[in-house]
Amino acid sequence: MGANVIYFEKVSPAAIQFINEFKDPKDEVVYWSELSEEQKTKCLERAQYLITAAYPINRELIKKAPNARLIQKTGSGVDNIDLIAAKEMNVMVSSTPGANSNSVAEMTIGMILCLYRKLHFMDRETKQGKWFMFEYRPSMFEMRGKTHGIIGMGNIGKAVAQLSKAFGTKIVYYDAYQMPVEQEKELEACYLPLQDLLAAADIVSVHIPLLPETRNLIGEKQLKMMKPNAVLINVARGHIIDEQALAAALKNGELLGVAMDTFAGEPVSQDNPLFKLDNVLATPHIAGGTCDVLRTVLRLSFENIAKVKTGRMPENLVNRD
Repeated sequence: MGANVIYFEKVSPAAIQFINEFKDPKDEVVYWSELSEEQKTKCLERAQYLITAAYPINRELIKKAPNARLIQKTGSGVDNIDLIAAKEMNVMVSSTPGANSNSVAEMTIGMILCLYRKLHFMDRETKQGKWFMFEYRPSMFEMRGKTHGIIGMGNIGKAVAQLSKAFGTKIVYYDAYQMPVEQEKELEACYLPLQDLLAAADIVSVHIPLLPETRNLIGEKQLKMMKPNAVLINVARGHIIDEQALAAALKNGELLGVAMDTFAGEPVSQDNPLFKLDNVLATPHIAGGTCDVLRTVLRLSFENIAKVKTGRMPENLVNRD
């Protein structure tokens, strides 16, 4: 028997190709962005499986999908899904943790290198006819010999540690749970309390979910603990870093640079104070967004749909009792 599936993200030729590759031929997949308001209502009434990356699946939407059996997240963070409402309405929620780890880790390293060598700034200035061949060399750095502080040592944090070590960094980390000694030895990583990590690190990268206890984890007080030549990378979630405090710290010369892939409000308003600063690298929540990742998460999503259709439990169930 086929299934009714709604794909909530923007449609791309690659997404359609992968969906057609992995779905059951009997399944009917509709693309939310292509539906009229009337069509959306009718499709929600019939939908059994909802696939989302960033699109908000809130209580109101779940209530309009009385036949929904599974909300499938193509990623790990589920802060865009109302888990309480899903549980109340007996809708399972699954994610795909680890699928984008390498993509986010590579992006993290790329951002560090970009900030250390001012590539975003140099690209713009060179194209405008300026030739800063020597002026900025005293404020450029190599990763080798630096201390990389990783906040969050999950799948992504571990992948970042492995890549960063290849550049010759020393790894320190903070997490809600310290790793077993064997894992620390394997990664050559040393656990530090957050305040100690911020004080010791030349590079700080953030790889934790947005939870009540992680909201504004890095604010004015924490930013003042960091080295003036430190760089800060956020490829996790907005709201983990206090953006107003961050802008003030950058203006006051308290940090060398910041790379932000996620923001408190997305899409980001052009009047965001961070956008006025040359030592800020900004990208639109793309760290986990490669074609390779898209193929993987869609394969995992339809594997989970197949499991639920046949009465089995999906992998990586989030709202488990």
